[in-house]
Amino acid sequence: MLANGFSMKRVYLSLGSNLGNRQANIGTALKRLSENGVKVQRLSSWYRTDPIGYTAQPWFVNCAAEVLTDLMPLQLVRRCQAIQREMGRRPGPRNGPRLIDIDILLYENLVMRSPEVTIPHPRMAERRFVLVPLAEIAAEAEHPVTRETVREMLGAAPTAAVVKLTNADHDAMAEKGRS
Repeated sequence: MLANGFSMKRVYLSLGSNLGNRQANIGTALKRLSENGVKVQRLSSWYRTDPIGYTAQPWFVNCAAEVLTDLMPLQLVRRCQAIQREMGRRPGPRNGPRLIDIDILLYENLVMRSPEVTIPHPRMAERRFVLVPLAEIAAEAEHPVTRETVREMLGAAPTAAVVKLTNADHDAMAEKGRS
């Protein structure tokens, strides 16, 4: 319990980028999150993934992060959106190129639907680029609606190319996010 009366909440985030220096973009986002009330606990490996939907664009780097925060869900989504804007993300086509993307996958066992955010992420069970990194750090985490574990969702997810990148790249970015 914190001095303000709120307890830290366990949240799982998905981070991705397919423009510029993808890994540096994710590292910058992690650093900014850590400066804004979000404490990174664990970070998955980096994965190279093909775009889905809008395929005429560069490949992505994706990862998952387990974080602790005292921010409430809407505060957290607004903080993530502010970081994305500050880093230069602009509106574009759905599933289009992006400098940085930060999505809330799970927030404790919360189920929430609002105009600003849906938790758990409504398409996480369909996306290997989300589930592969998430399974690395939280295979037994449960979807609060379906009660399926991340491992179970991954087993049922559509096939897609998700390639693990080197440990050196991962370690450098993980350290940047913790500093």
